Amino acid sequence: MALRAKSLKMMNGMISKCNGLMGGSRSAHLSSFVFRLSSILLFLATFSFAAQSSYDLMERANALYRSGRFNQAIMLYRKAESRGADPVATSFNIANSYYQDGKFAEAAASYRKAVDYSNGNFSPALFNMASVYFRLRQYPECIAAYHRALKLEPANVSGWLFLGEAYAKTGDAVGALRAVEKAYQLDKDDISIVYQLSESNIALNDFDRAVAVIREGYAAHPDEVDFLVYLGDVFRLNKQYEESAGAYREALGVRPDDVATMYKLADVLAEDNKPFIAMDVLNSVTQIKPDFSDAAIFLGNLAYDAKFYDRAEAAYELAARQGNAESVFGFKNMAYDAHAQKRDDEALRLLRIAQKYFPDDVTVQADILEFEKSGL
Repeated sequence: MALRAKSLKMMNGMISKCNGLMGGSRSAHLSSFVFRLSSILLFLATFSFAAQSSYDLMERANALYRSGRFNQAIMLYRKAESRGADPVATSFNIANSYYQDGKFAEAAASYRKAVDYSNGNFSPALFNMASVYFRLRQYPECIAAYHRALKLEPANVSGWLFLGEAYAKTGDAVGALRAVEKAYQLDKDDISIVYQLSESNIALNDFDRAVAVIREGYAAHPDEVDFLVYLGDVFRLNKQYEESAGAYREALGVRPDDVATMYKLADVLAEDNKPFIAMDVLNSVTQIKPDFSDAAIFLGNLAYDAKFYDRAEAAYELAARQGNAESVFGFKNMAYDAHAQKRDDEALRLLRIAQKYFPDDVTVQADILEFEKSGL
């Protein structure tokens, strides 16, 4: 069951800008890395021809990198290093080039070189190395690299979040929770972290803490009504149906015409064995949004189970008008009941309604022929 209303979809690594500090930004929905092209250059006290040459080579390599010609860039970075360019910068940019070219193992090796040349003090290389390990699914190595990087940048919120994601991949829910808790303490205003921390607690079956985190988030962001919807989801996951319905109703007090939340409310009411209240909610949904065919099907099924056949038929026909093929099953079930009661005229009437909306459904055609024969 996917809980997050606005989940943080984690990247497989740190995000960095071409001219910014590593790990300074986060995104809720990124599927690839954006690696910084290092501008670290070697500054020498004297301007020898070799130093100028290494500078020119770095500039040309950087231009090739920006234009996507990564193999050529790597060659020039290596040449620049042979002529005196800073090996930390060249190794780092070679690693970035390998990554962009999809050569992740080579990228990891080059990041390790940048880390070694810097005596372990260049955090961008450590963060990117962790990112590549994550991409390679080498999660223990990824976790170790993040820890080294976070010793250098302990206030890096993104780093803690990605470390939590790496721990989660290894099945270490406690490690994941601790990392996300650290990110939360650093930035309680980030709504996405609130959701992630709640889910980290759910992974450990600590529903009380999960609820408390969401309540804290909602108190700080009262305009974030989705917190209440998510809270209903959390309660439902823990089979606290009354509390779940209460949270959904609280959300509807703010957004009274939110049919998605109304549907959730009806669903939890049905699960809590309150089908008649659920039907009333679904009836309101279909009045607000007549083309919400799933709500019509749900209403039809509840009405059918309660033997409110007229109400069920009306709901199935509403769904059929929207092209929802599930309505066929509703009409057929009602027709089979009528046939079992030897009311074949009623059975045929129901099947012909289904045929009206779905004329190409061969199962409906077959049932009509069978019931017509039995009525002869």
